[in-house]
Amino acid sequence: MNAEAEREYHDFVAGSQRRLAQFATLMTSDRHTAEDLVQAALVKAYLHWRTARNSPLPYVRRCMLNQRTDWWRRLRGREHVTCELPDIISVADHADAHAKQATVRQALRDLTQRERAVVVLRYFEDLTEAQVAAELGIALGTVKSTLFRALGKLRVAPELLLIRGTTAEMENAG
Repeated sequence: MNAEAEREYHDFVAGSQRRLAQFATLMTSDRHTAEDLVQAALVKAYLHWRTARNSPLPYVRRCMLNQRTDWWRRLRGREHVTCELPDIISVADHADAHAKQATVRQALRDLTQRERAVVVLRYFEDLTEAQVAAELGIALGTVKSTLFRALGKLRVAPELLLIRGTTAEMENAG
């Protein structure tokens, strides 16, 4: 890679690393896995910078989505170790903003991978439906139907109903 391309790559990483980390965290619901995902995607972008430099952000996001799918396929069927006991109901955190973020992440985790990718790209990355279709390599109609199903699931997600109920109570009290 020549010096100019190297500089472009470093500028891209410096300017988008936080946004990519946020995207990966929403996709994986785990900060450490998200960091690994970003790093793996940035390595691929570096190795293929000649191709990626034309539109690096979509290229890296696509690498992240593919890498996440590869990891999921490898781990499917294996035991998943967590720090939480399944029979314990977690107590709401007093840091309301963090609790709401965790709740949204949990609701996203319950979606299929395609549904999660479409919702995150559409609403958190603020892409149009056409851009989401192009980035995921699927038809526009598939994006729309997937988005419709995902939003339907999120509307009835019990954890999100609690957030909406709390928000409505606060608005009525004020």
